[in-house]
Amino acid sequence: MFHKEGYKIIFITLVSFIAGILLLDKFVELAWLKMTLQLVLLFFLLIVLQFFRNPKRVVDHSIHNLIAPVDGKVVVIEEVFEPEYFKDKRLQVSIFMSPINVHVTRYAMSGKINYSKYHPGKYLVAWHPKASTENERTSVVIENEVFGEVLYRQIAGALAKRIVNYAIEGTEVVQGEDAGFIKFGSRVDLYLPLGTEVNVKLNQKAVGGKTIIAVK
Repeated sequence: MFHKEGYKIIFITLVSFIAGILLLDKFVELAWLKMTLQLVLLFFLLIVLQFFRNPKRVVDHSIHNLIAPVDGKVVVIEEVFEPEYFKDKRLQVSIFMSPINVHVTRYAMSGKINYSKYHPGKYLVAWHPKASTENERTSVVIENEVFGEVLYRQIAGALAKRIVNYAIEGTEVVQGEDAGFIKFGSRVDLYLPLGTEVNVKLNQKAVGGKTIIAVK
């Protein structure tokens, strides 16, 4: 199953693939060259299809668990100053997504959206220290009675050229549901209250909607 944000790109890529195969078959006579170019077109199609895949996952809903919002590798676990919304110290947990990861963003917990803002910016590599404050990004704050307010930030990377955010201020959201999409390589930062018990380690692989990031 594919994410709706990829339907247009998948359609264009599929049409281009079919047209390319037909043109190569008509105009390229060398068998080895024709086969090579057809394989290149097939590889490109498969890359686009796998990037926009949207696997359905059964979420074990729990108000005491904060789950991974995306697939990827845990690259940061540290206490930092969060300057945009909280303006105080928070526990940051960051997950880096490579181009081969599923890029669907899911709500890490159920609750009310208190804040949702888009910021235009640069396209530094997603693991760059300044990516959190200088890259194109969206910041969303969810609140519930157990964790209080938790901020997650979708951050564009060097290849990502569009962030899709479905969070609307004032609405109630459900843990594990679709919260958006980041196209072509990126990162998500979570800002948790100090003292939150983190359930993951650095370099651990996280699975969106499944891996428990923190408990309280």
